[in-house]
Amino acid sequence: MPIIHWDKQLSKRLNRTAGYQVDKDLFKKVNKIIQEVRLRNDRALLRFTREFDGIDLPLKRLAVTEGDINRAYERIEFKFVPLLKQIRDNVTAYYQTELQKSFSINGQDGVVLGKQYQPLERVGIYIPGGTAPLVSTVYMTVIPANVAGVKEIVITTPPNRETGNIDPHILVVANLLGVKKIYRVGGAQAIAAMAFGTRTIPKVDKIAGPGNQYVTEAKRQVFGYVDIDMVAGPSEIAILADGNADPNYVTCDLLAQSEHFGGSAYLVTNSKKLAELIVKRVDSCTAILVKSLTEGCEVVNEIAPEHLEIMTEQPEKWAKQINHAGAIFLGPYSPAVVGDYVAGPSHVLPTGGTARYFSPLSAASFIKNTQVISYTKESLRKTREFIRKLTDMEGLILHRISLEARFIESKPAQPEGKVD
Repeated sequence: MPIIHWDKQLSKRLNRTAGYQVDKDLFKKVNKIIQEVRLRNDRALLRFTREFDGIDLPLKRLAVTEGDINRAYERIEFKFVPLLKQIRDNVTAYYQTELQKSFSINGQDGVVLGKQYQPLERVGIYIPGGTAPLVSTVYMTVIPANVAGVKEIVITTPPNRETGNIDPHILVVANLLGVKKIYRVGGAQAIAAMAFGTRTIPKVDKIAGPGNQYVTEAKRQVFGYVDIDMVAGPSEIAILADGNADPNYVTCDLLAQSEHFGGSAYLVTNSKKLAELIVKRVDSCTAILVKSLTEGCEVVNEIAPEHLEIMTEQPEKWAKQINHAGAIFLGPYSPAVVGDYVAGPSHVLPTGGTARYFSPLSAASFIKNTQVISYTKESLRKTREFIRKLTDMEGLILHRISLEARFIESKPAQPEGKVD
């Protein structure tokens, strides 16, 4: 791919989707799957598992059993468990620092305002299992939910096409993290099952986790019936680099995204020499040549990438100019892969330019808040005239009556048998 020289009009040529684009054919296919699951319940799940995953499961195998978990432990290497515990501690420690606590503010005249934070009761996690079992996605989604205090976590993941089993590492990780409900179902049908519930799979309050275009479209369509984490697309990376960046590091990190289907890669640099070298090495890379790193930061903000690596002198300085990115990796020894697996912050990140308005998955993603308002009669009296005027202006008479009812003096009860 040739090197692109940046200018203000060039953003239209970057092939950015400015968020999620709806494909009409995909919409119809996914909508049909969702409606079938709502109508035919578990029977639809088994049918679509047979049709799309090529495995004919009996109903009793839809849910993973304790026996399945025990056999999974026998099929993994012993050293995997202590490794996972170290990763679990890293991720948990990161999210424990961000939890918000309930509060109240005592104002004047008896007014008390506050906010209560509560975890969601039941969350559904989708774990892709098509080209490769994404074991890391289990702990990168489940641990933030656990830290938030979610009471029940449900996992759905597609079964192996030959055996009907789920990868043992996925089962072991889920078990070590306390997940008790795991189901052999993938695709749009899994999203529909968690959104509406079936006889086997419970309805959840929120669905999180990455997936293919069918999963993503299904999440978009069920949003409103349940909450979702985000509408994410293929993985992507941008690297902001100067002439001092190691070209081997840049090459390897850009190529890493090619392991994800549909992944995209951008190099933004003020070094013509680096740009020329990288486009020869990485066919899929879009190399953008800028006049300065300040302009490079403007380009990065225009791209709003999922992963951003800054390989420059004083990377912290340039990070302060980045407003739109899912995750920022500073310096030559902070490749995106460390964030994918062990650093702590979740690797479920906004893609396709949506980092302009979406945030990464976090413990806060699984917490909702409730506003608390308390007035005394006297404090309500002081706002009475303001509310009157606003209800009159909006023509909401019953709203005003609701207010005025508080200031109508009740007659004392009459003695029994006495007539006025």
